[in-house]
Amino acid sequence: EVEKIWIKITSLSLTESRIAADETIQQLFVECRLNSFLAEETPLSLPKPIGGQRIHYNYSTVLSVDKEDNHAEREYLKSILLKPDLPADSLKFTVVSDPPEDEQDLECEDIGFAYVSLKEIFQKQRDIIEQDID
Repeated sequence: EVEKIWIKITSLSLTESRIAADETIQQLFVECRLNSFLAEETPLSLPKPIGGQRIHYNYSTVLSVDKEDNHAEREYLKSILLKPDLPADSLKFTVVSDPPEDEQDLECEDIGFAYVSLKEIFQKQRDIIEQDID
């Protein structure tokens, strides 16, 4: 039995016209975070998609949750199921603006967020596969 959580960031499209119009936002990457156990980001930042297009990261990462080696992760996931209102029961995805090479004095800036509820996945016992997340 394979005990893993597989997270894949396939692509990104923007619906927020304010971001599309912002000249300072040119390159984007996506960070994925689960409490303190997982903080990963797409290795590439890609040019901002325009006019309803998608940019494709095709990035994936795996969080192992087997009994032997990942006890803390298992306990955390168990607590998600057992505690009714644990605030951090979601995977958090952050879209980050990466400043261009020639403007390194600019900071990376978080421009959008999306959440996937692990509790919901566990309760429904259904993975989220090939779905858009707002």
